[in-house]
Amino acid sequence: MLWVVESHSLPRTAAFFDLDKTVIAKSSTLTFGKSFYQGGLINRRAALRTAYAQFVFLTGGADHDQMERMRKYLSALCRGWNVQQVKEIVAETLHDLIDPIIYDEAASLIEEHHSAGRDVVIVSTSGAEVVEPIGELLGADRVVATRMVVGDDGCFTGEVEYYAYGPTKAEAVKELAQSEGYDLDRCYAYSDSATDVPMLESVGHPYAVNPDRALRRDALARGWPILDFNRPVRLKQRLPVLSVPPRPALVVAAAVGAAAATAGLVWYASRRRTTTV
Repeated sequence: MLWVVESHSLPRTAAFFDLDKTVIAKSSTLTFGKSFYQGGLINRRAALRTAYAQFVFLTGGADHDQMERMRKYLSALCRGWNVQQVKEIVAETLHDLIDPIIYDEAASLIEEHHSAGRDVVIVSTSGAEVVEPIGELLGADRVVATRMVVGDDGCFTGEVEYYAYGPTKAEAVKELAQSEGYDLDRCYAYSDSATDVPMLESVGHPYAVNPDRALRRDALARGWPILDFNRPVRLKQRLPVLSVPPRPALVVAAAVGAAAATAGLVWYASRRRTTTV
């Protein structure tokens, strides 16, 4: 894909990327479930439920109702978590967990947009404590993410201060355009979910990436380009790869295996603690 380098005499432009299943192959928040369990933030039952939620997300995506249930569940789950401990766990496990699931195609797009002189902005419903380090890993210029309320004790209260979801994402894009001088008609946006249609509508160059059924239908009706990303690869190992057709059966099998592996590890760790006491 070729891009025209931006002229400095023109208004600035940006490329806005959703994160989960657009830039990375999984849910960024749920991916840290095992690490949060090992760090003592969640119990065995919550870890198993998180593994199952990851499986559902991978195989079927998440519509508005599912996202709302997940928001309520995660908000309640993180109540009382120490924010500094969360940041430390994410920093310690970021490269092991996130680096291998970054789509090669997305990393190439980010590089191409930067080469063309555009800013790269990650706009994600996941929490800022997770999204900001991932944005830094990807070389993003800015990050928009959900923010939880933090109490005077440095712990999450379970309340949401800012929810980066649906129309709120589009509002954030427009606010950034005003503050940074972006010409939205010449900006790009990428997402996998129909819940992000407002964000896609706000730019001149919207792209549906690995779209869910609702977004695919909408993209076809509107004539939006559809991109299929299917090559997760570590950033340091990225090499030019010949185009390979997607293998849905393998994707589902991998999702089942990942969920089963996570559940097995949680059970094994719990069993070891029981037998050593």
